Amino acid sequence: MNPLDNMGAQVLDPLRFPLYGSRLIEASAGTGKTFTIAMLYVRLVLGHGALDAAAGAADFADEARTSGRALTPPEILVVTFTDAATKELRERIRARLIEAAECFRVEPEEVPDCEPGEDLLHDLREDYPPGQWPACARRLQLAAEWMDEAAVSTIHGWCNRMLSEHAFDSDSLFSQTLETDQTELRAEVVRDYWRTFMAPLDAQCAAEVRAWFASPDDLHDAIRGLLAHADLLPDACDPSAALEDARQRAQAELEALKAPWRVWIDEVEALLAAARAAKQFDARKLNSRHCETWIGRLRDWASDPDSAHPGFDEKAAVWTRLTPAGLAEIWVKGEPPEHAAFVAMESLRESLAAPPKAKQDLLCHAARWVARRFEEEEARRSQMGFDDLLTRLRAALQRENGARLAEIIRKQYPVALI
Repeated sequence: MNPLDNMGAQVLDPLRFPLYGSRLIEASAGTGKTFTIAMLYVRLVLGHGALDAAAGAADFADEARTSGRALTPPEILVVTFTDAATKELRERIRARLIEAAECFRVEPEEVPDCEPGEDLLHDLREDYPPGQWPACARRLQLAAEWMDEAAVSTIHGWCNRMLSEHAFDSDSLFSQTLETDQTELRAEVVRDYWRTFMAPLDAQCAAEVRAWFASPDDLHDAIRGLLAHADLLPDACDPSAALEDARQRAQAELEALKAPWRVWIDEVEALLAAARAAKQFDARKLNSRHCETWIGRLRDWASDPDSAHPGFDEKAAVWTRLTPAGLAEIWVKGEPPEHAAFVAMESLRESLAAPPKAKQDLLCHAARWVARRFEEEEARRSQMGFDDLLTRLRAALQRENGARLAEIIRKQYPVALI
């Protein structure tokens, strides 16, 4: 079991926070995240935490040993999300290093009295014997001057650097152009898809597709959110086959709905006629004219192989009247009749309104095809976009030689603050 599994949430102490293993700091806006990162950075530069390293859990032996070694700015990876945040963080860390260096330059006899916890740099200095203070000051000052080469970057910038520096181990091209806007290339690939699969469709299929996507741009908008995860989408057949399959499934489901009604309709007609003659229901709410019309349309729909719908409006009373609840509402003598047709009527409208459609299959097929072709076009043009930086490094780490690449990166950056 991981020793951290049993550790609950603890109040953060920047000076005692372990610098080995994987650690999570939870913080909301304005709680001093940058201040804390800068303080941890100072500790890493000094190699502070050697005592913690010596007592580190066996599961983190390598990391613990690393935390006891003084690190340089190029070895400490700090990742944030925007260029502006990167610039601010770099300067804040530099300022903190300079401040810490000044703190360690103080002569022992000139150290002011300070309560523990009042000044973190004072407390940090107290962890070192005075004889080591000048060396600590020099190390901190050197790190401050080295911050222009510090590994502080955005996640995209860092991934780009790894792919470039380790092109051989990541199987990346040594010379690739980073395109900041690939909208037109992606739109071009979508147009290729449209010409390849949509343009050749027959009139019936084309009309069905255009009800969902009137143009390549509409299709592009529909699959935009799927492209980043296209490899997770299920396989789907091409639009022509998908439309035909959906049409056949819709026909089969429609036939399954119709079949029992060919028997039921005569039985329902007889039940209602007998109940009308016996005056068992309020005839004002189910008059004979409406009843004949409804029965006639249901009979025609059930018996006509080409009829997809009995022709009732969406809000027609028939959808609710010929149901157990609808009959109970108008029944005045005895119990309303029970019949499978009345139960089926409760869901018939919804079933007819939602036949199998090929839209989802079309979206999956288009997203997978476009994503694959887009990658091919990028490779052909030696291009990559911002999203590719993340996915390509991930893919490189998952390949056969991914373990070697991971080890190289770990040695390059013994510590990462994300």
